[in-house]
Parts: sequence; structure tokens; C-alpha cells
Amino acid sequence: MQNIQSLEHYVEAYRKSIENPEAFWEEVASDLVWKEKWKRVTEWNFDPYSCAWFIGGKINITENCLDRHIAARGDHTALLFESNNPDDEVRRLTYRELYVQVCRFANVLKRNGVRKGDRVCLYMPMVPELAIATLACARIGAVHSVVFAGFSATAIADRINDSDCSFVITADALSRGAKQIPLKAVVDEALMQCPGVHRVIVYKHLGWDVVINNRRDVWWHDELQMVDSDCPAEPMDSEDILFILYTSGSTGKPKGVVHTCGGYATYVNYSFKNVFQIAPDDVYWCTADIGWVTGHSYLLYGPLMSGITSVMFEGIPTWPDAGRFWSVIDKHHVSVFYTAPTAIRSLMAMGLDYVLPYNLHSLRVLGSVGEPINEEAWHWYSIHIGKNRCPIVDTWWQTETGGIMISSLAGITPSKPAHAGFPLPGIQPVLLDQDGKIIEGNDKEGYLAIRYPWPSMIRTTFGDHERCRQTYFSTYRGYYFTGDGARRDENGLYRLIGRVDDVINVSGHRFGTAEIENAINQHKQIIESAVVGYPHDIKGQGIYAYVICDTQPDNPDRMREEIFETVNSEIGRIAKPDKIQFVSGLPKTRSGKIIRRILRKVAEGEVSNLGDTTTLLDPLIVEEIIRGRLV
Repeated sequence: MQNIQSLEHYVEAYRKSIENPEAFWEEVASDLVWKEKWKRVTEWNFDPYSCAWFIGGKINITENCLDRHIAARGDHTALLFESNNPDDEVRRLTYRELYVQVCRFANVLKRNGVRKGDRVCLYMPMVPELAIATLACARIGAVHSVVFAGFSATAIADRINDSDCSFVITADALSRGAKQIPLKAVVDEALMQCPGVHRVIVYKHLGWDVVINNRRDVWWHDELQMVDSDCPAEPMDSEDILFILYTSGSTGKPKGVVHTCGGYATYVNYSFKNVFQIAPDDVYWCTADIGWVTGHSYLLYGPLMSGITSVMFEGIPTWPDAGRFWSVIDKHHVSVFYTAPTAIRSLMAMGLDYVLPYNLHSLRVLGSVGEPINEEAWHWYSIHIGKNRCPIVDTWWQTETGGIMISSLAGITPSKPAHAGFPLPGIQPVLLDQDGKIIEGNDKEGYLAIRYPWPSMIRTTFGDHERCRQTYFSTYRGYYFTGDGARRDENGLYRLIGRVDDVINVSGHRFGTAEIENAINQHKQIIESAVVGYPHDIKGQGIYAYVICDTQPDNPDRMREEIFETVNSEIGRIAKPDKIQFVSGLPKTRSGKIIRRILRKVAEGEVSNLGDTTTLLDPLIVEEIIRGRLV
């Protein structure tokens, strides 16, 4: 299928995708290599929810990422690795070299008992071996579950047990900025709660001494000596599971989002090429970790299916100084750069002294992902990084959608600060009122939902389809409900205006309030807590916790540190509350329900508009909370 090349082409493609969705997606899917063609394009129902795409088709995503490029682009760089330490040697893997390494490690997996359908947990640094291990799982039909290497042992154990993983791939340790993190030790602690894991493969990254359980653990480098590089790709049914990725929801338990082989590959390939207007010689850099969905779709699978060069970066944007991103762009002549508003805002706050030494002339497209980008950051990004010549794609999508849903197409469709833009062809968004009625016309605001399926949409939550149905398809029957509010401007461009459920978006990462509250409540002196989000200049949303202790803390600062450590132990430092206010009670109805609306307004400083509090169980508690508000 020809990529979209003009606004007129977009309008025509969108029209065709709405008038005859099946014919449209059939043409899109034909861009991939299939082992067997599908018998039917799709079968679906949103009430009750079920969905399947390219039914009867056989495919292996790694053949589309590797094998099909060998003849024409085998010597082209596939992965370009920039270490945490800027003085380390750059690693480059061509498509041919990556193919060999993936096949060899796939044979390592098979040698260690991994079979089609087995779940494999990956807890690794952002190094090429993480990409190799992920692709190797897909090569043999094993289901990969990548867990961000910043989650705690408890969080890892929860994910391993929920997905019934038998195998874990990890490393001795990682470097992230000035810090080093002992990954193997964290895995060892997690596996004390995971009796089902019987093999751990350990990659030696930093050369740390680690404890090796001889009945369970093997070294990556030792195992490679035992195998060759002959590993045909396993034929996968289009609806076989490709991966599970955990995301937070409004309950305390993370949910395992399931994506399948054929539909995911089709949509990610299509969206990547069109949103970023990819050219064959692009050097593309997505700064996301593969532990998040952005790293899955637009660092690994999307770029490799397109046969271009994808940059992997181990470090952080502010180390050894706040010019690291711009240094890497100049060093590797990056042409397409995709990062998070949190990173942009934090670098903007550091000042232009870290930007001006770099020319950034190789850039032609800029991207933003994870949360809506505010206008001030959008303009700074455009002026100082894009030099007023690079289009910005402000992409809206979710772990559950698999790929970008609403975005401008770089240089093709209209772009407006703080607006995601038009939906991609094939995506049918609607705005709903609180009664589930469609809000027609432009310059309107409502709840964002999708009324027709797309190939990469969530199939289920692993082991609990009812949770999937309840979360996404029960609020408004007949629609996929995104959980976001949105506004459509006078020209039909969409602007996302925030979550409408109990989920906080911190630096582009979603955390359920219940998940954080459950972690805080593990502290033995805490009776109850309530967590809300509030506007944060850098992170987008910060975490504000209201905490009731059994007795008033003698040393509040020390208690806060203990709570930080409790959250770190249960989830990880990425969920650390920004503010903790100790209170004697919470605003509750007479039936015991916490009124979070009041807590949000207090956290945001909007204390003059709290509404009627006289019906609360204890109205005076609100005055106490206002007096103790942390600024």
C-alpha cells in the first residue's frame, strides 16, 4: 500500500477506510510477508467484546523485521546503540548481524526448554540484547512480557505470577545516569515468590559478581556457545499472542494487556511509516524504554519492519549533562526524534546553554508521546530543537491500542500546538456525553471513545477477559472507551484534556491510584491513604498523597522517607509520591466513599470552589486538609 503523501491523499484514504474498512485493512496488511493469507479480514463485537483480525492467516513478525530485508539491506544498520557512558564505543548491528544473533538466541531459548506459547519475562537494561531477546521470543512463538528495569521485586513477582511465566531473562546490573542498579539481585528476590520459574538466563553487562543458582540460572554467553544460527521462524496464527504488557488501571492490580501477531504487526507497520513519513535512509530515535509500549511499537517493531536504522539509548537526558540528547542527535545524524513531553520540559528548564552548542541540522521530524504536550513546551521544541523547520507529531495512543491513533502525519496533515490532530485512516473516534450519546460537530468537548475496531487493539487482559470487558467496553456499551476526555476544535482537530478515571499519568507512565494507595498502606503505621494527581510543571501530573497514621508522626520528614521506601519496594521509584500530607481523616460520604474531587481540588490549590461539603460524614475535615495543604 502506498504511503500517504499529501493532505488530499489522507482525505481519500480516510474516506475509503470508513466506507469499506475491511477492504482498507486488507490492502494495508498486504504490505507484510504472510506465510499463509487470511480467510476473513475480521470478526468483532463490542457487546460482549470479542475481536479477531486476518482470521486464518499465518505470520511471524520477525520475518518482517529481519528476513525480508537481508537481500537488499542486509548491510544496512538496524540497531545503533549509544551507551550510558558517552565515551563508550558505539555498537552497530546490521540487519544481517541482528538476524544471526536473534536466531542464535532463539536456539538458546529452545535449548533451555522454551516452547511456542510459553511466557518469558524480560527484565533487562536498554541494550541490544534486550531487543535480541524480545525478537528471539517472537521468532519461536514464545510470548514476551517485558518489565521495565526500575520496578521492584514485588512488582516483578506480581507480573510473573499473573502471566504464569516459567522463564526469566535478565542481566547482572545496569547503568542509568550516575546510578547502577543490581538487576539479578532484584530478580532473585522476586523469584522467592515465583515457584513456577525454572530457568533464568543472565546477560553479563557490567561484569558484576552475582549469585548463580546452578539448578536454575545459566549465563547468556555460555549458552551461545552451544547453538548455531539456523532457526526458521515459527508460523504464528494471526490471533496467537505476541506479547503481554502490564499497565496500571483503577484497581490495585496491574493488568496484562494482550496483543496478537497479525493485527499488531499490520497496524504498527502502517502507523509508523505514515505518522513519521519514514524514508529509507532515516536514522530514527525513539527515547522510550522497551519496557513500555512505545519502545515495543516504535523503537523495535515499527522501525525494523520498515528496514531503517533505530537508535537504542541506555542513558538519561540529563547525564552527564543536559545536552546529552542533542549530542547524540548530532553524533549519529538523527533525522526523526520521538520523545516525551516530560523530557522536553525538564530540558527546557535547564536553559539554552545546553542546546546552543549543537546544530541539530540532521533533524527533519520531531515527535511527542506519553501525554499531551503543553503549548509552551511545543513552541520551545519547535523553535530551539526543530529550528522552525521540523513538523511535530503529537501522538495520542495507549498501551491498549497498540499503535498511534490520533496524530498529525509529519508535514502532511495540519499540526497545532497541544493538539494531537486528526485520526489515522481506519480509526473512528467519537465524543460522547455522560449518557453515551454522540456529540456531533466541531468545537465540542466530551468523552473520547472509538466505535469501530482496528487491527492492533487489545484482545483481552491475560487470564481475565471479564476485566477487559469491564474496563474498556462497559462504560459506554458498543464503544471502546479510552478513559480520556477530549475536545474537537473548530477544524476537527482533537485535543486530549486528561484522564476521567482514577489513573495518574506521571511522565507518560500511567499508575492507578489504588495501586499506589495499596503500596503506601503496606507501612505498618498507616491506617488509610488517598492518592490524586495534580498539575506538575515537568511530569505533567504529580502524585499527591493524603495519609492517615495511627498516631501523628513525631518526625514527618522521616515518615515520608519511610513511605517513599515502601512505595519503592512495592512498585518502584517511578511511583514515588511528590507530596505527602498527613491528615486525621478524609472527606467521605456517609456511606464511606472518599470524595476524590475535593482532594484533587485541594492538591491543585482550587480551594475556593469545592462545592457542597455539608453532606459529608465530617465536613470539618475539609477545613483541616486545606490548612495543611502542601504548596
